[in-house]
Amino acid sequence: MQKQMRNSSQSAHERQPPADGRTTVLLTGFGPFPSVPVNATMMLVPRLAQTASRLFPSTRFVHDILATEWETAPKRVDQLLALHSPDLILHFGVSSRARGFEIETRGRNACVNAQDASGACPDDTFVSAGGQDLHPSRIPVAEIVRRLRRKGIAAYQSWNAGTYLCNATLYHVLTSTQGQTSQAGFVHIPTLLAAPGRLPSSHMPLRTSPGCPLTWQEALQGSLEIIATCLDKPSPAMQNARIGSLKL
Repeated sequence: MQKQMRNSSQSAHERQPPADGRTTVLLTGFGPFPSVPVNATMMLVPRLAQTASRLFPSTRFVHDILATEWETAPKRVDQLLALHSPDLILHFGVSSRARGFEIETRGRNACVNAQDASGACPDDTFVSAGGQDLHPSRIPVAEIVRRLRRKGIAAYQSWNAGTYLCNATLYHVLTSTQGQTSQAGFVHIPTLLAAPGRLPSSHMPLRTSPGCPLTWQEALQGSLEIIATCLDKPSPAMQNARIGSLKL
């Protein structure tokens, strides 16, 4: 993994903020991967970016869906960092173990020898050979969990982001932005959110699989609350929200 997980080629002082001076938030999700033909973050992140742009008009939102590939994902993250100079970076991924929102507290310098969406495996058992063992997340994890629970949304602090692409991406972005003022973190949501038959529709709300600890409405509302917490803003108004049509 060492050769794939390189820091961005542009240093912080070479990056330029948006011309309008607005805070920039980068949101990413992941595409499909073995055993997960439909990744719930593919649906959530574009909707989240669109809704957040309306609810937080003084903030610029950019989003991207990363290929779930050991080599491609970190390179794309570096491109996005160089292009947008985000003040807040929130990566979203899915986990079969998620009990609701799992807010990751740290990235670990470890990779599992498992195939990605392209069929490739990592080159090493480390994200970065010689790198430090752990990098703490740079988002207010405890406060995020508190605010989500206050709204009745299942949320937990997670001390283990796994050893697949989610953890590798978190560790990589924390390494790439080390010493900078930008916030960066990772949020896991349940894989079951996008079980067969529960996919988005342009004319009806999303349905949620039995046994899934989050509804699609909670996934959107909770993600907006996470953004608000990181930006130190009050909870966004979600009256009459309908995730299927994104009307608020």
